[in-house]
Amino acid sequence: MRHVIFRLEKERYALPLPSVREVVVPPAQWSRVPRAPEAIRGVINLRGRVVTVVELRSLLGVADEGAPSQKIVLLDRGRRDLGLMVTEVEGIEPIERVTPAPGKAVAAVRGVARLKGLAVTVLDPEGVDGAVAGLFGTK
Repeated sequence: MRHVIFRLEKERYALPLPSVREVVVPPAQWSRVPRAPEAIRGVINLRGRVVTVVELRSLLGVADEGAPSQKIVLLDRGRRDLGLMVTEVEGIEPIERVTPAPGKAVAAVRGVARLKGLAVTVLDPEGVDGAVAGLFGTK
């Protein structure tokens, strides 16, 4: 299956291609959401649709090393739009085999894979969506 490969800081991650609607550049203007959890960056208007944007590094607990988030990966969630702030998108690559991630299981992580000799953390779109819903106390 083909996956969208992107980076959060120096780490590489992947999402299945069918779960990604598009990749966009963040706008200059953001609308903050009052009393929203820290991981929620805000909302944007994208061609008339309101998109909730999440700082993926905060959601996954990745340390902020200062590399700015330069892209928004839009998950295809049906009637609800969800954007994930990432450092950079590298491209689309086939990933053949995903093995369970070592250590404590995280719902947003499906497992790890090898791509061109480097480790890639493969995310589960349903798990990411569930983690964002959990920020608001809903499932």
